[in-house]
Amino acid sequence: MQPWPIILLRRVYDESTESDGLRVLVDRLWPRGVSKERAAVDVWAKELAPSHELRQWYHGDEGDVDEFAIRYAAELEDSTAAADALLAEFDLPVVTFLTATKDPEQGHPAILRDWLLKRIETP
Repeated sequence: MQPWPIILLRRVYDESTESDGLRVLVDRLWPRGVSKERAAVDVWAKELAPSHELRQWYHGDEGDVDEFAIRYAAELEDSTAAADALLAEFDLPVVTFLTATKDPEQGHPAILRDWLLKRIETP
């Protein structure tokens, strides 16, 4: 069994590097102003991004980061087939989740990373 990769979080607008490993876009929509060549995305896991409704709620007046994390994790629980398909792609020691979010460490990519790592550790 291979060791699980390190999952890094980066903005899709940053230049790609060889140390990124597998580059996975984790946004539902393609980021504005970024060509497919410049983004250098290997996998687009849009089905694991927050739903349109959840994003609208979060960016609305009532959005709360803790409640968002709970609701997003619940959505992810309904997407286990997509999660398993993504995990099957993890054949490099490093995986980089890409997003247009301004702060990937405080947004849905961090929640997705933590949820996937927990899923890996407890099958």
